[in-house]
Amino acid sequence: MEQKNNAEGTFKETIIDQGFSVLTYQNEGLGVDVVEKHIDSSVIQFHFCLKGSSAFKFNKGSYTLNINEENSLLLYNPQQDLPIHLEVNPNSWLVTILISIKEFHGLFSQEADYVTFLSDDNKDKKYYKDGKISPSMAIVLTQIMHYNLNESIKNLYFKGKTFELLSLYFNRSEDANVEQCPFLVDETNVIKIRKAKDIIISRMAEPPSLQELADEIGLSLKKLKEGFKQIYGDSVFSFLFDYKMEEARKLLETGGFNVNEVGLKVGYSTSSHFIAAFKKKYGTTPKKYLQSIN
Repeated sequence: MEQKNNAEGTFKETIIDQGFSVLTYQNEGLGVDVVEKHIDSSVIQFHFCLKGSSAFKFNKGSYTLNINEENSLLLYNPQQDLPIHLEVNPNSWLVTILISIKEFHGLFSQEADYVTFLSDDNKDKKYYKDGKISPSMAIVLTQIMHYNLNESIKNLYFKGKTFELLSLYFNRSEDANVEQCPFLVDETNVIKIRKAKDIIISRMAEPPSLQELADEIGLSLKKLKEGFKQIYGDSVFSFLFDYKMEEARKLLETGGFNVNEVGLKVGYSTSSHFIAAFKKKYGTTPKKYLQSIN
């Protein structure tokens, strides 16, 4: 495999527990970085690409799995080791969770059947799965990537964020086929609630009230609130708040807008209200957030 123009890189690794760690990698250079790490067959790999793209090479380059921006990749093969040989393209960010199958089983000991590849039929099979990173997952991944608190609490912080991330990953409410939602048998209601989500996103700068939204989609206020919570795992305005903050974060990262402009785009008439909301979500001000990633 041709690598003469590639630079060697090293993951930043945080050990959470025995058999449980978080890796991060940022390639801010102009060339492709090659990052390698030995992983044995007892480990499940969760890879998340926040920005850019990368390629996993297997069997000395004879097989490639690509991972693109805002996508995830789960890798597990109990039959053989799956060492990481990763080619990270310029301007790409990745977060990886490595967890032993033993440790992982412990997380789901009471409900192992909920995780499809832990079933008796699949426990000895290799498992590759790709998927989209939801807005709520992206928030957690960004917090992991831009950790800037005291070093003494890093392990505790990463442990909490990793559990949060895995919970969101295995909660299919945001990216499941909502027409099959078991909580809402009436497919018409499900379609109406999906429409409600689209309406608040499209009008996030000036969203309708809950009653106006319910009237517009033709559902009672009670059914709107209950159904939205069941499908999307949050209240209408909590969902919208998370969405707005995620959009704000992305706009800030483009470098094309100042703090006041970003605030206006996501529906805050004053920068002070936007700064307060951003700090509530991310624990830091927009200005300090930009400084941390630059």
